[in-house]
Amino acid sequence: MSRPTIFRTALVAGAAASALLLTGCVAGEGSAAVPEPEASDGEAVSLEGQTLSIDFATYNPLSLVIKDQGWLEDAGLEVTWVQSAGSNKANEALRAGAVEVGSTAGSAALLARSNGSPIQVIDIYSQPEWSALVTVDGTGVESVEDLKGKQVAATKGTDPYFFLLQSLEAEGVGPEEITVQNLQHADGWAALQNGSVDAWAGLDPIMAGAEEAGASLFYRNVDFNSYGFLNATEDFIQNKPEVAQAVVDAYERARAWAEENPEETAAILAEVAGLDEAVATKVIDERTNLDVDHVPGDAQVEVLEKIGPIFVELGDVATQDQVDDALETLINDEFASQADAARFE
Repeated sequence: MSRPTIFRTALVAGAAASALLLTGCVAGEGSAAVPEPEASDGEAVSLEGQTLSIDFATYNPLSLVIKDQGWLEDAGLEVTWVQSAGSNKANEALRAGAVEVGSTAGSAALLARSNGSPIQVIDIYSQPEWSALVTVDGTGVESVEDLKGKQVAATKGTDPYFFLLQSLEAEGVGPEEITVQNLQHADGWAALQNGSVDAWAGLDPIMAGAEEAGASLFYRNVDFNSYGFLNATEDFIQNKPEVAQAVVDAYERARAWAEENPEETAAILAEVAGLDEAVATKVIDERTNLDVDHVPGDAQVEVLEKIGPIFVELGDVATQDQVDDALETLINDEFASQADAARFE
């Protein structure tokens, strides 16, 4: 199999956050055979006995579908599933080698690559509205301008954090005019509930649950949300290209399955995230766009270009040159361009 191409055009963007949970999973029993990929000499490359460490996350519904359906195990892979509670944690796992494939917001992927993490995006799993600014009664917050002098919870290095920064810029409020408490997403919602902060840069599905509990989303802008990126380490891409292709093929099968089975997809999300099914349905039906071109490219670049300079301005990345280099090397569209969802039917 040829080495993947690693050049494309510019990119920039955001993230999401929280903890890791390891769960082992091995090849399924009694399942239908899955066609094997072919090597460059025309011979089939067997996935039987090969290993894969990959994440699943409540902010990435397709990952939950793939885990639930067992397609990768049915293909013969020995899979270790690792839960990512946010983009920052997925990036930590990728960098540490705890996973070979991890899901983040586009902004988080760019931030990680800018700071030397050897990852590339191999597929786009969604275009979500997963971030907004959230408050509760009694805080006196009704607009972004009301945040001046206030405490705001946000998980740095994630899409909600960059959503907050873009919101401040759009409404003429300086980042120095607020105090950011760097909390994981679930902790941010808890802090808003107990009065430790006045607002929270929220993330679904926690945010949808908060809304059902009476919280208000006082500032929304879908254009400030970056795409959902499926990232892989360069070592994995180079040494296990046939496994990388199987992962992307499974994602495209999951996309079709989720669009055909929205109620079942919401039920899977509700079970994994511990949500009421009505909340999970809101996330899937109202705030998750799966009908998107999954091949990474110009659409993501347009979103991410707006965020890169913020990294440098805030000191999250040392130089703009690092951001520019990351933009030139982040996208790897080889696997998505030849994805075959029918492989797992």
